[in-house]
This record gives sequence, C-alpha cells and structure tokens, in this order.
Amino acid sequence: MESQLALVWPELRITRAANGIQALQCIDELAPDVVFLDIQMPGLNGIDLAARLCQGSNPPNVVFATAYDHYTLKAFENAAFDYLLKPIGLERLARTVARLKAALARPVAAPTLDVLTALLHHLGVTTPASASLQWIRAASGRETRLVAIDEVIYFQSNDKYTSVVLADGECLIRTPLSKLKEQLDGQQFWQIHRGVIVAAKHVAGTRTDFRGRLQVLLKGRTEPLIVSRNYIDQFKQM
Repeated sequence: MESQLALVWPELRITRAANGIQALQCIDELAPDVVFLDIQMPGLNGIDLAARLCQGSNPPNVVFATAYDHYTLKAFENAAFDYLLKPIGLERLARTVARLKAALARPVAAPTLDVLTALLHHLGVTTPASASLQWIRAASGRETRLVAIDEVIYFQSNDKYTSVVLADGECLIRTPLSKLKEQLDGQQFWQIHRGVIVAAKHVAGTRTDFRGRLQVLLKGRTEPLIVSRNYIDQFKQM
C-alpha cells in the first residue's frame, strides 16, 4: 500500500509500525493527521486502537485498509474516516486521499449521530447501544501503560489526575472522574463518592465505621472506601 500512497499522495510522510502497541506509541509521539490501520494486528487490533484514538481531544483521521469486510460497523462506531477493502484499487485510494486532503484543508465538525446513523443504514447495518470503555492508556512512572478496563479495582480523583488502582499498583490518567463515568458501564462500575468509582466485582461488602459512615470493603484489599450520602441508596440491599 505504501507504493500506492506514494503515487497518489507523494508529499505524504509515512511511518510504519510493526504492531498495534507500537502504532499507539508512534501516534502519541508524532501526532499524525492521518492513520491507516489494518484490523488484525498483534498486540492491539485496529478496532481497539481506533477506539483509543477517539477518546483524545484531537484524534487523527483513521482509514481502515483491511481484507475483512465484517468490521465495517465497528469501524464507523469508532469514527473511521473511510474503510478500504484489500486489494485496494488505485482509483479508490485516490478518492480517499482527495477527501482526506479536503478535510485537512478545511476542518469540519465530527459527524452528528443522525449523519452516522444514515451512513450505517446505507451500509445495511443497524446501530447498537454505544460501547463502554474497554482500554485506558495510563502513566506509570516514566512508562505509558495500556490497561484493560477489567483490571481496574477503582478510580479515585487525585488533584489534576485520576488514579487508576490495580491489583499490581497504581497509575494515572488525565481524564476527570465525571468524564470517565460517562464512558463506563454503570452495571460494572459504581460511583460511591464524588471522587471514587469502584468496580462492582471487587466489592466484598460494606460496614459502618465509628463515625457512622458507610464503607465499601474490597476483596483482597485492606483499604475501605467511604460512601458519601448521595450514593448510600444503592447499598441498602446489601
């Protein structure tokens, strides 16, 4: 595909990545305007990578170039700019490049829900409920760690950051807790305090401390989490 891109977009600077994790690192470092993704990549597949990019404040234009035609819906759910099926004809690629150049020269707002629904309808697919967050890119010391949402025990506000507490330690993300809550599955993650959201599967039970405050006890951990009055009702059945 690189040779085809060189023909239809000779001024384009191309950087290759060997796998999904490396691609994510390159995107973080280079902040490209356009990303071409395959679906099946080792480490992190193209759909999950696109989902991560969508969460950024200024995501690149993502074009899928793949031999798999049954991921179209998931691709457009994650704001794909285009979806190219291999083998990709030069004329088809040239049309995509022309659209990309126009979009980069004249930025437009992201498609509205109605526009996206119409596009998916045209493709012959229906739109399910929006997917909840599956991965988090978090800072751990000098490293950036890709954390599966299933690994999280709880989230806690921490000054300008949000702490992500895991079984093997703690890392930080910049996403505020209020924004994070919108992306989480409410059945799996419970907000128990203005500054704390806990994974329901890690809740062992509750108790009342000597001050009369309700506390959440966690499986395999010693620290209790305070439940504020606004969130006590969800524990009345426990």
